[in-house]
Amino acid sequence: MSLEDFVHRTSSYWMRADGPEDEMVMSTRVRLARNLADLPFPMLATEGQMDEVLERVNRALRHPSVQDLGHFEMLPMNRVHELDREVLMEKHLISPDLVEHPRRSAVVLRDDETISIMVGEEDHLRIQCLFPGLQLKPAWDMASRVDDALEATLDWAYDEKRGYLTACPTNVGTGMRASVMMHLPALVMTDQIRRVLHAISQVGLAVRGIYGEGTEAVGNLFQVSNQITLGQSEEEIVHNLYGVTRQLIEHERRARQLLLEQNRPELEDRIGRSYGILRYAKRLDSKETMQRLSDVRLGIDLGIITGVPKGILKELMVLTRPALLQTYEGRELSPQERDVHRAALIRERLRALSA
Repeated sequence: MSLEDFVHRTSSYWMRADGPEDEMVMSTRVRLARNLADLPFPMLATEGQMDEVLERVNRALRHPSVQDLGHFEMLPMNRVHELDREVLMEKHLISPDLVEHPRRSAVVLRDDETISIMVGEEDHLRIQCLFPGLQLKPAWDMASRVDDALEATLDWAYDEKRGYLTACPTNVGTGMRASVMMHLPALVMTDQIRRVLHAISQVGLAVRGIYGEGTEAVGNLFQVSNQITLGQSEEEIVHNLYGVTRQLIEHERRARQLLLEQNRPELEDRIGRSYGILRYAKRLDSKETMQRLSDVRLGIDLGIITGVPKGILKELMVLTRPALLQTYEGRELSPQERDVHRAALIRERLRALSA
């Protein structure tokens, strides 16, 4: 596939496909940070040394152990237009850092976009596997296979006592960051979310926005991930995060039932208003769009809205982001124009569903 294919194919596998517990878990991601043993980390490497990293990764992709995992395409970031880089970020295939600092860096993508490998970000490589729903074990298994396949030709920086060595000390050890993106509207509406998130922080987990560290939680979407990478095995990290995620699902489920039992008229009114606004509004900014989509997705999950597929939140959540919206329209748009086109796109999608 070409860059154009990756940018213009607006829907990735994790957005289209159903997954376990996807009423509340939108996606699962496992990321491994890796560095080459004989070259300085990116922050200290020369341009020539980073070119050497890119060349070695390019050679590794041609090894049979990697090719057995599927077809991969390597996209040098300095040849990708800034708007296209933002599209890749909005699809969760690269980090905001790679958008802002494209020099001597690249992303390697498998055709279905389940696997992406960032080269030349904070670490030499960041291997990412992204699955729909709650699939921590499958995502870890796939990330481990990619790691092993690359290691057939690449020598990782590894210390027998500390584990994998990384640019940031908080990643030393396994180099693993496992996360789940959760939709928790009922915990927010019942004012339980702060207490629940505080409890999570006490067991070595972190809560971030939908694009990771430093980003805001919008649309009642929260990314929960491990903070500890040293002193635990990858399997222990996955097991712990899975257990906490199951508890969050049960808390959210009980909060939804509470809303239905005690505030059903108000809940139905809120969901109905949001659905109506999405169907008929002429202008919508990003923040309001995310909130309305969250309400509608809750209405679908509770059976209050019928005839609308549950994947609508994931699809429109990404499609209506600024860069993807401009790519969809085929030209740059001012913020005011984006609000108009965002509303039109949502009306069009919802009208098509009811036709």
